[in-house]
Amino acid sequence: MDFGIVLQTDPPASRTVDLTVRAESYGFSHAWTFDSHVLWQEPYVIYSEMLSRTNRIVVGPMVTNPGTRDWTVLASLHATLNDMYGDRTIVGIGRGDSALRVIGRKPYKLDSMAESVRVIKDLAEGREAVYRDQTLQFPWSQGSKLPILGAGYGPRALKMIGETCDGFILQLADPQIAQWTIEAVKTAASDAGRDPESLYMCVAAPAYVGDESGPTNLAYQRDQVRWFGGMVGNHVADLVERYGSDTDLVPAVLMDYVRERKGYDYAEHGKATSTHVDFVSDEIIDRFCILGTTDQHLERLHELRALGVDQFAIYLQHDGKDETLAAYGQRVIPRFRAAA
Repeated sequence: MDFGIVLQTDPPASRTVDLTVRAESYGFSHAWTFDSHVLWQEPYVIYSEMLSRTNRIVVGPMVTNPGTRDWTVLASLHATLNDMYGDRTIVGIGRGDSALRVIGRKPYKLDSMAESVRVIKDLAEGREAVYRDQTLQFPWSQGSKLPILGAGYGPRALKMIGETCDGFILQLADPQIAQWTIEAVKTAASDAGRDPESLYMCVAAPAYVGDESGPTNLAYQRDQVRWFGGMVGNHVADLVERYGSDTDLVPAVLMDYVRERKGYDYAEHGKATSTHVDFVSDEIIDRFCILGTTDQHLERLHELRALGVDQFAIYLQHDGKDETLAAYGQRVIPRFRAAA
């Protein structure tokens, strides 16, 4: 299984670059960033420095969307970076949450998102694509490889991802939900005549390696990552609006926890200091995130790998970034690979 990190591009950008360099030295294969250009600095500017300071690590957004940049711009950005640094970029793509809502726009429709995936991938990989009734191709492109992974939770999104994308991103680490979503994506791929085993499955969630009874005990870790339940709650609220809160189309654990949700403040998006996440219970945190000792992390990681997960990416949005990165690099990853 591969390992990645997910960073926010808070200033200074040098901090994002330094964490990427350290992650590569610890054996991580991917460095992702949020992509919400109003809340954080523009990631594509920083990607070039992340790539120039490393040799192997793959970088990209988790996740971008088809609305804040023209599809041809997204394709050109990745094709250019791949031409400069080798095929070392990847795209995580979704309908758009903070990036679009902060500027007063709604998330993209799934049909348009599916079409954007085809256009972006074809152009970035040097092929012709039809976009707005125009047949386009980058004359300067020598061809490259650009995996595009779709992020989503609901049945229609999972179906579209299986039919269209190179892989799937699940933004939580609950094994029950991981099993359901991965099976849904693979079934959709198979029904569309694609090889379901060729899809790359990524689970992304906060991880915090701490003590059993010391200053970074479990209660402390939970408070540092409670924000994540609030962020996921945005997407679940969209599912409730579409399907209702009592649907059997989505696992109950995913729908039930947002019943007491009262809204969301994007000024606190992805921050450990969020003050509007009281509805997120300790049980949900324990299911959605990976917390505790090294052994407890290894237990969950092996469980996810058995479900077909190809990468676990750590959201490093808490006060233990350096410590958790080092713990994974020095203990968790070596022990996991030795056992595998």
